[in-house]
Amino acid sequence: MTALVLTLALPGRAQEGPQVLPEHIDRAAALVRQMTLEEKIGLLGGYRDGFHTMPVERLGIPEIRLADGPQGVRNNTRSTLFASGVAAAATWNPDLVYEMGVALGQDARARGVHILLGPGVNICRSPLCGRNFEYFGEDPLLAAETAVGYIRGVQSQGVMATVKHFALNNQEYDRHHVNSVADERTIHEIYFPAFKAAVERAHVGSVMTSYNLVNGVHSAENPYLIGETLRGRWNFQGFTMSDWTSTYSPLNLVQDGIDLEMPRAFCMTEADLKPLLEKGIVTEAQLDAKVQRILQTFIAFGFLDRPQLDASISEDNPYSRDVAYRLSCESLVLLKNEGGVLPLGKRQKVALTGPHADIIPCGGGSGAVDPLYAISLKAGLEKVGARLVEEDKAQVVIVAVGFDKKTEKEDHDRTFALPQVQEEAVEAAIATGKPVVAVVNAGGAVDLSRWKDRVAAIVWAWYPGQEGGAAVAEMLTGRFSPSGRLPVSFPAALEDNPSQACYYPGEPKTKRGFTSKYVTYGEGIFVGYRGYTDVQPLYPFGYGLSYTTFAYGDVQAVPAGDGFDVTVTVRNTGRYDGAETVQVYVGEDHPAVPRPRRELKAFRKVFIPKGKAETVTLHLGPDAFAYYDIDTHAWKADAGTFTVSVGASATDIRTQTTVTR
Repeated sequence: MTALVLTLALPGRAQEGPQVLPEHIDRAAALVRQMTLEEKIGLLGGYRDGFHTMPVERLGIPEIRLADGPQGVRNNTRSTLFASGVAAAATWNPDLVYEMGVALGQDARARGVHILLGPGVNICRSPLCGRNFEYFGEDPLLAAETAVGYIRGVQSQGVMATVKHFALNNQEYDRHHVNSVADERTIHEIYFPAFKAAVERAHVGSVMTSYNLVNGVHSAENPYLIGETLRGRWNFQGFTMSDWTSTYSPLNLVQDGIDLEMPRAFCMTEADLKPLLEKGIVTEAQLDAKVQRILQTFIAFGFLDRPQLDASISEDNPYSRDVAYRLSCESLVLLKNEGGVLPLGKRQKVALTGPHADIIPCGGGSGAVDPLYAISLKAGLEKVGARLVEEDKAQVVIVAVGFDKKTEKEDHDRTFALPQVQEEAVEAAIATGKPVVAVVNAGGAVDLSRWKDRVAAIVWAWYPGQEGGAAVAEMLTGRFSPSGRLPVSFPAALEDNPSQACYYPGEPKTKRGFTSKYVTYGEGIFVGYRGYTDVQPLYPFGYGLSYTTFAYGDVQAVPAGDGFDVTVTVRNTGRYDGAETVQVYVGEDHPAVPRPRRELKAFRKVFIPKGKAETVTLHLGPDAFAYYDIDTHAWKADAGTFTVSVGASATDIRTQTTVTR
């Protein structure tokens, strides 16, 4: 079996992208002083096709091009289609996601794109959210680490990343009108950390707000989100933009809202703003502050000093192809492998069936990309020399099913069950009487109850990108051992999901003539694996099988610096080279406030040849023991004892110890 290489040399790794510095602020201020009121207002809204900003040519301010999206550059172009966001998170390899960001940045420069509208970092609260495929799973730490790698990679290439959708955009159902109602602790512990890391650690250039209301106020004009949190707590120096058509009030936008209104000015127009200025309700200084933030960020990224188009980079970029392939390989999760049906033997006769056998699907909306090419599963199997035969068919039947851009997409939630035609395809494969390998494309958990126990193997392929067919084929035939791990829990039934009882709105409420659909986050901090206490998930967070086996030694946790160093030795005890993701969870033994039994606080993916061992040391700082205290409105770590658990998933704990703070 060929060893799967986890990381290569990382171009641009030494530089982590631009930051807004005092000289950028001063230069922007000088430009603002020279701008007319009309020029300032023009810069505050989208321009032309809705994916550009307005130029001010006399001052050397060019039009800036924006483009979707999280897994490939789109909008009037074809480009590399990478594995989707949830697949990237399934690699549990932030260094590889950094390379994905570098490749995305290069693809953007090859097309003259200044601002990439990604990544999306909203937490997967329920498997029904139609946009989960773009995001990084259910855990705030995993999402944060993945986001930081992605953003640093993109911005190392002189392209601005845009973290989105701020905040609590955890469903696509009626997203313009849903009011996400959550308590302060839940917001800070679960829904803010990935955004906070994007701002404070990755120095993301722009933040996009969400469509929904947060605790009664639309996100694009929400002072708690934009002023108090982004600029106050996190000292964000970049600029904010609205999601497309998500603005409502000129006054609120000027006073407490975003800087850039997209795809064009609906509220911050001359017709709306000039009367407010003339009456003294708003001031030109408030507009100046928005223009200042936009320009200082443009300047920091060099947009005023060089052409963004880099003709030395091919649109069909070899580096991007390579990264797309490796990302697809590491994202694949083997959920079931009964009787060791996988990997397939070299001479085994295989039938391939199902609606996705000869296509590479992706999710829909702004996450959909038109690839330069795509390798289907059929093409991938042919490439590796698999013996494809008719079903009558074969020693093994592979059935390829799942969702696609019509059934899992932006602006719509999806069903928990697969579409009926997909279920029928699995049933038809089972009816052959041969061992069945199900390959599933989806952005998260689906209902497997009808056939899980009647197939021999299940491979979760997510939306694997343009190289997906090659990656799946090589995994199925044993060219490498699967190393993906679930970034989300898979419930056995939808009602087992901790959020299901309060995922959709209750009775609409009317206040001051405005009717809002309230979605109360009743599960609080007990999202995903944190909330599986009375019932176990079908497949837990962090789970994934390999073609080899790993044994863990005893864990040691010793005081070090501001916390503890956790050390464990992992040995590959099987017949194949492979990668294991060491996961460290922490739980307070006697908490003063309700806390989950265990929470992910550190992880590392390591490649271990067969028969070899790797010693892994991970540091737990004060954050690993803290919770958000609603009395002080700050993070707090109490003195006491904590259980440190190390394992291969949230439920597969191999070794643990206790530490005292």
